[in-house]
Amino acid sequence: MSKRRLIPRVVESIRDISSRSWNACANPEPSCASTDEESFNPFLTHNYLMALELSGSVGHASGWAPRYLTIEDESGKLLACAPAYLKSHSYGEYVFDFMWAQAYVAYGGAYYPKLQVAIPFTPVTGRRLLVLSQSDSEVINFLIENLKILNESSNASSIHITFCSPLEAIWLQNHDFIMRFGEQFHFKNENFSNFDEFLAQLTARKRKLIKRERREACRQGIEIERLTGKDIQEIHLEAMYNFYIATNMKKQGRPYLTKDFFRIIFSEMADRLLLVMARRSNDYVAGAINFLGDKAVYGRYWGCKEEIPFLHYEICYYQAIEFAINNGYGRVEAGAQGEHKIARGYQPVKIYSAHMFQDLALSSAVKDYVNREAQLLESVIQNQKLALPFRI
Repeated sequence: MSKRRLIPRVVESIRDISSRSWNACANPEPSCASTDEESFNPFLTHNYLMALELSGSVGHASGWAPRYLTIEDESGKLLACAPAYLKSHSYGEYVFDFMWAQAYVAYGGAYYPKLQVAIPFTPVTGRRLLVLSQSDSEVINFLIENLKILNESSNASSIHITFCSPLEAIWLQNHDFIMRFGEQFHFKNENFSNFDEFLAQLTARKRKLIKRERREACRQGIEIERLTGKDIQEIHLEAMYNFYIATNMKKQGRPYLTKDFFRIIFSEMADRLLLVMARRSNDYVAGAINFLGDKAVYGRYWGCKEEIPFLHYEICYYQAIEFAINNGYGRVEAGAQGEHKIARGYQPVKIYSAHMFQDLALSSAVKDYVNREAQLLESVIQNQKLALPFRI
């Protein structure tokens, strides 16, 4: 029996990759995900990545230059792919390596460009090595080795595979990548029948806290709307984009996503969106965008045009929890950072990233750093678990 011939290709626009072929690798059917993993990740879809490109949110002068890696067989069938970008900075990643870059520059090295395997501006765990079958070790190994080749041919200093799955973390560690651990806070739906049943699992003090915050948020004539699919209209697009810009201005951040990005996803992915909007009379004062997988609700963008006590908690946390419970979603991922989520029923969860450096001295220094960081993180997570609001 002859061995397969695997053919690597680097593609600079996802428009040059068949959406059907890409999606077959990104969210394969039947799902190869375990019961705890997402069976459909909206951020891995061809539609989502196309929206980033068509809107100018990546490419051009964004510092995110697409370098999608694909693996085909001799017949041209796509067997695997990876969302890779050549980067000229470290913004929009949520796994921060600014210290590594500064140290390497002080050492006399050039940290940029670097190769980033990630979903831009999206701190959501998911598969990054998109293969038709997670049991096809030949294709997996070939894909990883060709990421190394792409890194070298691009004159990049390093490869960074961020928010990868736990299984991929094992594969990458076996290929000599340095593993880095971080944390997020996720709500886990323990088959609650309604929000009150979730509250009943909390200590009396935390239960009263949440009830008070929900009451206070909806005073001053505030009404909450939850919108999906065809209920999402142009007025919601305008409001949410303005909220997104307002949040970035408040945090002195860069608004990477253009208005066209919002327009495209509202058009092409409306069935995978949940908008939570706060309205006073006919005026929207705040809102949040969530994406819907098959098993998880992903909170992504929030903003407001006036500060109302506890409204952020209501729109971003409690409404998402309630929607998840009512619609059978197993968890809510409310984005990066935020220990304040613990008091509101969100639990610490470990996240993974993998890193490889061309310079051996930098590699050694980073490995020592992340090993010490991991020990500290384990201690932090244990203490956070002690602070969870659930009744023992």
